[in-house]
Amino acid sequence: MAVPYADLHLQYENIKSEIDAAIAAVIRDSSFIRGRYVDAFESAFANAVDAPYCVSCANGTDALYIAMAALKVNSGDEVITTAHSWISTSAMITHSGANVVFCDTEAQTFTVDPAAIENAITPRTVGIIPVHLYGQPADMGAIMAIARKHGLWVIEDCAQAHLARYEGQQVGTFGDAGTYSFYPGKNLGAMGDAGAIVTSRSDLAERMAMLARHGGLLKHQHRIEGINSRLDGLQAAILSAKLPHLPRWTRARQAAAAVYDSSLGQIEDVVVPQIAPGRTHVYHLYTIQHRQRDELAAHLKANGVQTAVNYPIALPFLEAYRRLGLRPEQFPNAYLHQSRILSLPMFAEITAQQQKAVVDLIRAFG
Repeated sequence: MAVPYADLHLQYENIKSEIDAAIAAVIRDSSFIRGRYVDAFESAFANAVDAPYCVSCANGTDALYIAMAALKVNSGDEVITTAHSWISTSAMITHSGANVVFCDTEAQTFTVDPAAIENAITPRTVGIIPVHLYGQPADMGAIMAIARKHGLWVIEDCAQAHLARYEGQQVGTFGDAGTYSFYPGKNLGAMGDAGAIVTSRSDLAERMAMLARHGGLLKHQHRIEGINSRLDGLQAAILSAKLPHLPRWTRARQAAAAVYDSSLGQIEDVVVPQIAPGRTHVYHLYTIQHRQRDELAAHLKANGVQTAVNYPIALPFLEAYRRLGLRPEQFPNAYLHQSRILSLPMFAEITAQQQKAVVDLIRAFG
């Protein structure tokens, strides 16, 4: 049985009438840039993630940059983040003018290690960007305690963690801001690029909105120099149509993860995702570890099962960061994980038969 890594077309077919109506409404109204569809989505998403304010933007990468620009990061500042993430997290630190400081991850959760954060703080440190990787929250209790102790801001990278919770509280609501991506494959995905930032601070929300809209909230009234990072009306309407389904889709992902856990947990050499106490995983990705990762991935591909490696090179070891002169022994967990991680098919509509096919092939691999 062929098993896709994800099936975005099937998701569309299941709610086709709602998506088509949303698109048709935007075209009918010619409301392509800003407008009521964007306003409606910002309000609905803020409500969905328990945040007072939501500022939409063009994508999750811009969300990170806008949040840091609004916090007035300066040249020479240091911002701490995880060694295990997509490059947007670290690249936007650099583009904001700061210096990126990487920290190793926890051995079991893939999220940033608070002890490593504490050890990385210097007089130049201004902020921390934890990443809720694969859908599991980072240890926000410990991270916020460190931030308060040292007077640091916190931006939560929630790109993979829509509706995830730490000790019952939604991610994105602990720090000064939380950034989201609505890349098509995300748990809540647009049909193109889209992003948002949430915050409880009205001053920050206003400045982020200005930054995303050429520096002003009204046309021709540019109060600061901003950038062009606006969520378009089509994507906003599509996201608004999908948003009511997100809780159900999240429960379906969690149920599928439980099936994988119970089946794969019995197979030697397979390490299933570990969830730390107090954290609610939303399984944007279901990522196992295996000491023969590449061979297993090839075996699954040969038998029609799509997989992915997120991410094959930890950030400190990318060519982009060679200038920092970082070494594997500084990030032992992230370095080990990069050669062992494998993301299996995971989407809300995955069937029991598809999961059985995946499990049977992994079991047959030995």
